Amino acid sequence: MTESLTLYAGDRLAQARALAGLSDEALRVRAITAARDKSFEDLWALTLAYLSSETSAGVKLSPHTLRAYRKGLEVLLEHAAANAWNLLHPGRREPALYVAALSASGLKPATVLARVAAAGALYRALRWAGATDADPFADVKRPKDRTRGVVKNPPYREEFVQALLLEADPHEAALLLLLAHAGLRIAEALAVTWADVNLPGRRLLVAHGKGDKARMVPLSARLREALGVLQAQPHQASDFVLPLRAYSSAYERLQKLALKCGREHEFRGFHAGRKYAGTQLYAAVKDFTRVAGFLGHEQVDTTRRYVELPEDDLNDAVEHF
Repeated sequence: MTESLTLYAGDRLAQARALAGLSDEALRVRAITAARDKSFEDLWALTLAYLSSETSAGVKLSPHTLRAYRKGLEVLLEHAAANAWNLLHPGRREPALYVAALSASGLKPATVLARVAAAGALYRALRWAGATDADPFADVKRPKDRTRGVVKNPPYREEFVQALLLEADPHEAALLLLLAHAGLRIAEALAVTWADVNLPGRRLLVAHGKGDKARMVPLSARLREALGVLQAQPHQASDFVLPLRAYSSAYERLQKLALKCGREHEFRGFHAGRKYAGTQLYAAVKDFTRVAGFLGHEQVDTTRRYVELPEDDLNDAVEHF
C-alpha cells in the first residue's frame, strides 16, 4: 500500500478522484468519521487526495515529501490518541503543546518543522473536505535551527567521492556522478532517461525538477565517460539510465558501496553529493546566481546553504588593506 501511494502517481490520482468525486456531504461525513476514530489509513487517504488534487505539485509531489507527511501524520495521531484530542476541535493550547513535546523529545528543529508541516497538511485536507474550519497550527511558533545546513550536513569530501568511484560498478558510478557532478536531486537522478542525455552537446535535460521545473545541466568529462559506458552496454532495454526506481534501493546501493570501501561512517545519503557539486561549482565561478541555476534553486539564499566556503576565503582579499 505504501509503495503504491508513494511511488506511483497514477494510483494517487485514482484515489484522489475517488474521494473528490464524492458528494460534498459524503466526503464531509467520511472525513468527520475518520477524524473521530483517529483512523490513520483513512486520514492519510484524505490527506493524500488533497495533496494530489489541490496543491501546485499535485501527483508529482516527491516520494521523500510524501514519506515525511505520512510519518508526520502517524506521529500526530499517536499524540492525539495519548492526549485525548478532539481532532476536529482541538483545544486552543494543544497544538503548541504538541510542538513543545516534539522538541522536548530530542528531535532536531528540521524534523519538528516537518512534523508540523504534516499536521498542517492534515488540517488543510479536513477543511477541503468540509469537516472543520479549524486551522490550529496557523499561529503556532516553530523552532528555529540556528545551525547552517552546510555545517550539519557538509558536502562530501573529494577523497570520499574518488574512493567510491574506484570501487563502483557502472551504474553506481553514474548514480554517484549524477549527484556529485551534475548536482541532481535523487528523484531527478532516478528519473533521467536516455532521451534526456546529450553526450555530444555535453548537456543533460532535467525534465521534471522540483516544482516540475525543467533545466539544462552541463555534464563533466567524468560523467560523460560513465554515461558512455552504460550507453555502450548491450541489451539496453529500459528508457531510464539507471535501473533503480526507488529511493530506498539507491540508498542501499551507495551505502553498501561505502561499506565496501571501508568508509561507511562517511556516507550521509544523497544531499551531501549535491552539496559537493554546488561547492565545487562555486569555487570555480564565485557566483551564487549561476550555482542556483545549476542546482535548480529559485532563491539564491537556498543555494547559500549548499555551498561550503573555506574558512580562509577572505585572507587574500584583506591582506593589503
